[in-house]
Amino acid sequence: MATTYSVDPGDPDASYLSFWREKHLCTLTTVRPDGTPHVVPVAVTYDPGARLARVVANRSSAKVRHVLAAGAQGAAVAVCQVDGRRWATLEGRAVVRDEPERVAEAERRYAERYGRTPRPNPSRVVIEIALTRAMGRG
Repeated sequence: MATTYSVDPGDPDASYLSFWREKHLCTLTTVRPDGTPHVVPVAVTYDPGARLARVVANRSSAKVRHVLAAGAQGAAVAVCQVDGRRWATLEGRAVVRDEPERVAEAERRYAERYGRTPRPNPSRVVIEIALTRAMGRG
């Protein structure tokens, strides 16, 4: 049986990175203003070189509102993917970016991981998560 282990999010081992390159639906956990967790399915891309995870989102979504409510310091969040007994979690501080070049980079990475370009959306933003912790079981 595999054990849970921690990974440097900027320098993951090959098996951890390989798992994040597979096509999996993920979850994003943010915190509502009342302190309760809000967990939603999302597509996530992982960029260990930049120590970032990215989630494309609609500007009006609850997840974006929760991140924005945290202010300039960003919101503590987690993204996770599961495949049977294998799982991987990335944690960090999330901020919302709307600069066209940042959104385009997130869309490019989404297309690379998920095999399709996201639908056009003029209200698209990217939630960028500056990674502080990574863990998994595989």
